[in-house]
Amino acid sequence: MNRLPKWLPYLLIAMLLLVLLVPNLQGPEPAARFEVPYSEFKQLVAAGEVDQVTLSGNEATVIFKRPVPVGPADTMNTRAMTRIPDIGDPDLLPALEAKDVKITSLPDRADGAGRWLAGFLPWIILLAVYLWFWNRMQRNISGRFGGRDIGDFLAGSAKREEKGAPKVTFDDVAGQDNAKREVTELVDFLRDPERYRRMGAEPPRGVLLMGPPGTGKTLLARALAGEAGVQFFHISASEFIEMFVGVGASRVRKMFEEAKRRAPAIIFIDELDAVGRVRGTGLGGGNDEREQTLNQILAELDGFSGHEAVIVLAATNRPDVLDPALLRPGRFDRHVTLELPDKAAREAVLEVHTRDKPLADDVDLKTVAAGTPGFSGADLKNLVNEAAMASAREGAAEITMRHFDEMRDKVMMGTVRTLAIQPEERHRLAVHEAGHTVVAHHLPEADPLYKVTIIPRGLALGGTHLLPEEERHTLPEGYLKDRLSVMLGGRTAEKAFLDDVSSGADDDIRQATQLARAMVARWGMSDEIGPVDLRQSEEHPFLGREIAQPRNFSETTAHEVDEAVRQLLQEAEARAAEIINRTKAPTRKLIAQLEEHETLDRAQIEAALGPARRRRGGPKVAAEVA
Repeated sequence: MNRLPKWLPYLLIAMLLLVLLVPNLQGPEPAARFEVPYSEFKQLVAAGEVDQVTLSGNEATVIFKRPVPVGPADTMNTRAMTRIPDIGDPDLLPALEAKDVKITSLPDRADGAGRWLAGFLPWIILLAVYLWFWNRMQRNISGRFGGRDIGDFLAGSAKREEKGAPKVTFDDVAGQDNAKREVTELVDFLRDPERYRRMGAEPPRGVLLMGPPGTGKTLLARALAGEAGVQFFHISASEFIEMFVGVGASRVRKMFEEAKRRAPAIIFIDELDAVGRVRGTGLGGGNDEREQTLNQILAELDGFSGHEAVIVLAATNRPDVLDPALLRPGRFDRHVTLELPDKAAREAVLEVHTRDKPLADDVDLKTVAAGTPGFSGADLKNLVNEAAMASAREGAAEITMRHFDEMRDKVMMGTVRTLAIQPEERHRLAVHEAGHTVVAHHLPEADPLYKVTIIPRGLALGGTHLLPEEERHTLPEGYLKDRLSVMLGGRTAEKAFLDDVSSGADDDIRQATQLARAMVARWGMSDEIGPVDLRQSEEHPFLGREIAQPRNFSETTAHEVDEAVRQLLQEAEARAAEIINRTKAPTRKLIAQLEEHETLDRAQIEAALGPARRRRGGPKVAAEVA
């Protein structure tokens, strides 16, 4: 039903006021606008020139028997008006009656309007206040209900792809071959459910897509629907929850009913952890709308008879916080994991996103893929888009390799900032970054250097960026210790060349401490502590697992962990200091080149420091320990 315009009630009130007030407030007739003095009016009455008089308060409208000169210019007219003195004239009516003048009396216009306003103004004010509150309430309800009426609000906001929308297929999902293989049989079921029914087979009712953000969970769900050619319902789990009790459960019921009517169909619930977290903490008291919604989802999954060709897909970044009832057989019992793409998969993703873009001959997608470790599919799509935008800004006809390199630096290191830096601070930045670079250059298991810069980018004043040559899924102890030394290399260089340290090492110390603590408390890389899991609970109490965060070890053990962490950091700093002290001459050369050129790539670094020692490539630590 179409909603009435918001301004319509105000227009109706204005029209009503005009209808009621205009007749009372209109002025004298145009022909009676000529005014004669009251004394002259009495003379005309005495002379028998007046035919009719209409009295209204202190005004009198006069009609003469024949045209007489009235007004400032003595214009001949048969009509005029005059004003009766406020004190009144008791002789006027007898004089008019003596000359047989026709007398008509009307209510005073001003008094009539005043009385009307005095009587109706309170009601008008009440009506205006009511309409104002009504309008505010409608706006609030529209905001809560997404601009819809209550029926639509309770029905939810699941988006159904209409016919004619661009079709997504498995060809559009690159770099996730394992995940595509796991959901292929679902396509067969949706295309020909009768074949499975004849054999008494029941396909999985729920499929849980797990993986880091940007790996293509939503895209895979759309591709599954596109391959099967069925209806696709898409909703975010957070849209189930509202301030009103029962709304989430109602939306779940409506969505499943709609999907069953349009079967075969796929229901895709994004960010399932928004409603599917573990129940039972009791935080907040009373009925938990989130738990009611989760209970309704479980009831709907159990309500499938096995004959409905409806499959429920859900995506989450946090499978560890989901309620176990969601994951038992008969519900979301099939788990499909989507990982960050490796080098070959990244190249395939880049090929998909550059299909409709004009690439120059010098663009090598294999090189771009090799230089983007740790990038998700969404990151690669953003990289291609940024390169296309950079090319368009320049007015170029094609996207070149230079555009990809510049945008990769922007994504990895941040946007260049214009910042006035004093010469002394600029020199300290060069010393700090040179320290990171020299230590990374001489340690055999550190990641290869990519670039070092003292140009402010993003939130950092400078940066030393390492680029692993290959993906690895386990982190050797030697690699982690070298990584600690690289992190502390900047602070060590400041001590060696400037005799003091600065706050620029704040983030280095934080990351090094986190890594060292993980080595001791999680990975057992301390001879004194041994292979014991001593990490504190990483669960937030509001995730629903437990009301508190207990520590399962003593104060003595905690002290030993702290000592082991401190020892790792001190050893890493000592290794960095040893490297910098024996390479001071090439380090000074690198500092000078940094101050001159501001940014150095791998070739320029090796020209200043010599060839690097042989390395075994490793992944980015930050991505592994986060």
